[in-house]
Amino acid sequence: MRITCKSLALLFFTMIGFTSAQAQTAAFTMSIDGFGDGDDIPVRFSQAAEGALPGGGTSPAIRWENAPAGTQSFVVNMMDLDFAPNRGTRTQVHWVVWNVPGSAMGLDGNQPQGDSLPNGASQISATGRVYRGPGAGASGPKHHYLFEVYALDTTVSVMASDDPIATRDAVLAAMEGHVLGKSVYMGMFRRPQ
Repeated sequence: MRITCKSLALLFFTMIGFTSAQAQTAAFTMSIDGFGDGDDIPVRFSQAAEGALPGGGTSPAIRWENAPAGTQSFVVNMMDLDFAPNRGTRTQVHWVVWNVPGSAMGLDGNQPQGDSLPNGASQISATGRVYRGPGAGASGPKHHYLFEVYALDTTVSVMASDDPIATRDAVLAAMEGHVLGKSVYMGMFRRPQ
């Protein structure tokens, strides 16, 4: 009788654990090809890369998984947390991409410049309608470059203006109340000596 009770108790707790694990959803996460979260960003993705235009660079491939149910679009926001343009309180706009289709699993590397990307998403940076790679000076400390991806239950009706900070502010304001999930990734960079 004891064995039967122990067996039943074990079976019961195993079933509860299995049900609890099934009930938990996997986390919405992002990764970036070429460097780990918190690691140094390779020069090839920066303004210091060979052949990079001033304020340019080659965008890395960004991937995400386990997007929340109901996702209609994604927004990617990259910023330099250690630089305050115009001596203000807001961060440098390195890349904002909005209205990435909800079916997307990321952004391929080496995205072209222009008002829209091949997937139909819009983009802007402090350089214009293009990815702006990290560019922290060689003589100072490494800068922290934050990449964010947001999963939204809608698309964002924002037209890019000539002011990248105002455009980013408009995108973020339009996202309010529509964020289903968010994931972040950090990279460090300073120009080689």
